[in-house]
Amino acid sequence: MSLDSLKSAIPDYAKDLKLNLGSVIGNSDLPAQQLWGTVLATAIASRSPIVLRELEPEAKANLTPEAYTAAKSAAAIMAMNNVFYRTRHLLSDHEYGTLRAGLRMNVIGNPGVDKVDFELWSFAVSAINGCGMCLDSHEQVLRKAGLDRDTIQEAFKIAAVIQAVGATLDAEAVLAE
Repeated sequence: MSLDSLKSAIPDYAKDLKLNLGSVIGNSDLPAQQLWGTVLATAIASRSPIVLRELEPEAKANLTPEAYTAAKSAAAIMAMNNVFYRTRHLLSDHEYGTLRAGLRMNVIGNPGVDKVDFELWSFAVSAINGCGMCLDSHEQVLRKAGLDRDTIQEAFKIAAVIQAVGATLDAEAVLAE
């Protein structure tokens, strides 16, 4: 299973997604660890079994064991944080923002890989999960670390395309039943 088999599964009506998938992964300027960690974390966040099944082996082959685990950790912790912080932000009672979160997030402080890579993966997952507070927070950390806007945008382009491919292929699977 691979990127090529995933692209071949995309229906003709979604040809733009096929082209974009090849482009955002195949023509990325991101270093391999940042690229494949972003791919793996967003494939998990997409919640698409098809996308994850197809992209995980290639991601695993391109990541160290530590980076592979860290990318999965980014998807896991952001699944929790994006719901928590998005809810806090959306509530009209801003008093919730003053309350202690009381949730363990130790992996953010010690992800086992370069902090910038983990932040980039967390940012990309936050794009899929739609948490504005988390997006702003991670983007600020990435900018302070020296990443430029083009690099950060690559991460959310990957997230957007992987999410769209997952939604399309999952819908096709249901319609084929």
